[in-house]
Amino acid sequence: MSDPVTDSAAPLHDEDAAPAPTAGIAGRAAFFIGSAGLLIATAADSIAVLGRHAGFALIGSIEIVQAAIVFIAASSMVAVTLARGHATVHILTDRLDPARRARLARVPNLLGALAVLLLAAGSVILLGDLWNGHERSELLHIPLRWFRLLMIAALLFVAILFVRHAVSRTGPGAGHGA
Repeated sequence: MSDPVTDSAAPLHDEDAAPAPTAGIAGRAAFFIGSAGLLIATAADSIAVLGRHAGFALIGSIEIVQAAIVFIAASSMVAVTLARGHATVHILTDRLDPARRARLARVPNLLGALAVLLLAAGSVILLGDLWNGHERSELLHIPLRWFRLLMIAALLFVAILFVRHAVSRTGPGAGHGA
């Protein structure tokens, strides 16, 4: 007798199983960058809370957490895209034959690449406008240009992954389709 709770977590088919997001150099880099960001955010917030109760303050803890969130967000986007884990709706495409479903599944990947490229373009414009402004956080004076550069690199990498998924032979329709 099968258990619906444990069976629902298992993939329906072998092709539905996504590759581990930490596979390869990019996946490992995303894992370590995100882990570092999470560790920094947790440590800064924990020290700040402990300090409030012990009578000392960690000045700029919010700025530290905000900077760490850039690491977390950039690595999360890369890891999810590597694992083809973006949300998809396939209520209509499930009724199509597999070849047609695979062709149609390329469209969301191309649109995802376009959306991410637009975000990267906006970030590049902001970076160019503010590069010589030496934009910094208010209390700790953390230079923000490097965080913007990290996010641009992550966005460009995600766009490349979307395009690669769109043109690959197995395509996004191999289990995680449209």
